[in-house]
Amino acid sequence: MESVSVSGGEVGGAGGAYSYEALKRLDQLWSNICLPQQVVQKPQQVVSTIPSLFSSSGLADKAEGSYDVLVCGGTLGIFIATALSARGLRVAVVERNVLKGREQEWNISRKELLELAEVGVLEEDDIERVTSVKCNPFTTKQFEYKIQYSVGDLDLASASYFILVVFVINHCRPVKLIEIVKERFISLGGEIFEGRSVSGIDVYEDVAVLKLSGDKILTSRLIVDAMGNFSPVVKQIRSGRKPDGVCLVVGTCARGFNNNSTSDVIYSSSSVKKVGNSNAQYFWEAFPTGSGPLDRTTYMFTYVDPQPGSPKLEELLEDFWDLMPEYQGVSLENLEILRVIYGIFPTYRDRAMSAKQKSNVPADFINELLYANFNCMQDVVQFWPLSKTLGLVMLTNPQLLPSIFKQVGVAVLLDWSRHFLMLAYFTFLSTFADPVVR
Repeated sequence: MESVSVSGGEVGGAGGAYSYEALKRLDQLWSNICLPQQVVQKPQQVVSTIPSLFSSSGLADKAEGSYDVLVCGGTLGIFIATALSARGLRVAVVERNVLKGREQEWNISRKELLELAEVGVLEEDDIERVTSVKCNPFTTKQFEYKIQYSVGDLDLASASYFILVVFVINHCRPVKLIEIVKERFISLGGEIFEGRSVSGIDVYEDVAVLKLSGDKILTSRLIVDAMGNFSPVVKQIRSGRKPDGVCLVVGTCARGFNNNSTSDVIYSSSSVKKVGNSNAQYFWEAFPTGSGPLDRTTYMFTYVDPQPGSPKLEELLEDFWDLMPEYQGVSLENLEILRVIYGIFPTYRDRAMSAKQKSNVPADFINELLYANFNCMQDVVQFWPLSKTLGLVMLTNPQLLPSIFKQVGVAVLLDWSRHFLMLAYFTFLSTFADPVVR
């Protein structure tokens, strides 16, 4: 890891940094999250409500700009900012670093890129400029897992289950994509404040006030937080509470894969096992990249509870180096490591469909559930495909339902049903009401 060179500048956002020093910093942050939380530390008060008029305050004369919308966090915020600017609103983006995309590619379908064009974020001609690899069609193992049957030290048999799908997917260059969107945003009259961090947000009766580093003050009718999981606004909302679980991700972009025509969306070659003091299961994702015909991105990720003794990212990378060659059928000696990728993504149990903390289900239950789910899966972000997926899973694999109820609990399922109904309501409004409003 220490010997891997870092070409180009690192940027903000998940996957934006890939040096060994950045890995050490992120591991230290992860270690602090894992410490026992004896006393909940109250986070910095970033957002405050002031029951008075800003126009009557002594700060009104110090405001350097007034906007309809201010977006904090530019890597993803630039997209919503451009869409709002295309509708005639006065918008500004605040980014604590230089606003540019990371080197690591994004997987995105052409349909999703066309949706960006529909709302004015891109022109259709821009889609070709930001696409690095076209896979039309593309053969993908949507989910695969292997089971090894053994007694003692004797392996009796093994079985491999996988689902092959063919679909259209593009690999998008974030550097080029954000460069194009940034130019379009500015051409629409948008403003960008780079190298500025958020120091405070005051909500008055007549306006919201954004305070930036360097004593810069901006006002707006609406402030959008697009600063990600570690946003100071999110920390305040969570009241300093540590996450209940974390997704740990490590991986590489490497050159030297002669067999580079398929991808894995989710692959698992093992069941739940002990990793440090945590019970974890490793999952994999792999796909070709646009930087060269032999270049391939490979991720390994797992979900763990933040507790003392949880595996660090550097420890997961050591497992990655050991397991990846067998998974991808290559030798590390034949690979040129272009980038090392890592990240942590916190989760909380008060979100929809959160499982119980203690699990009594079999170790292979996750594999069986994922196999059944992916065998029926549509685009589960949308209401109708999600409804179809749930119905097919219940009809084709009813034996899984008791284990799901046992692990998740009736109360959580009822709470999730509320979210499901809200998704149905949103789908109805977007299908029938939105065209009328427009």
